Amino acid sequence: MSGSTINAVQFYWRPGCGFCARLDRALEHAGIPMAKHNIWEDPADAAIVRSLANGNETVPTIVIDDIGMVNPSADEVITVLSSRAPHLVPEGWEPPQPSRLGQVARRLLSD
Repeated sequence: MSGSTINAVQFYWRPGCGFCARLDRALEHAGIPMAKHNIWEDPADAAIVRSLANGNETVPTIVIDDIGMVNPSADEVITVLSSRAPHLVPEGWEPPQPSRLGQVARRLLSD
């Protein structure tokens, strides 16, 4: 599938999931269009999630093109969108930069 044909992030969720609510709010705030799939209402949607989450029904699960992400952050979702569907990326969005601790750890591990 090409990026120009992607019109929305596929968002798999279930009622009562706090992680789902948090990611939903963050993506809504960023203006990311989502097609929402309640895995408790459709067994086929639950099967998709299980196929991506080692047999578990772990949500939120996001699918963009041929990439599945289990419990991603909004920044991780937008980072994938930037390569798969750049027309959906919010104007002015910049990828997150590593923290000072992350920079130090990267230097230590690369030596």
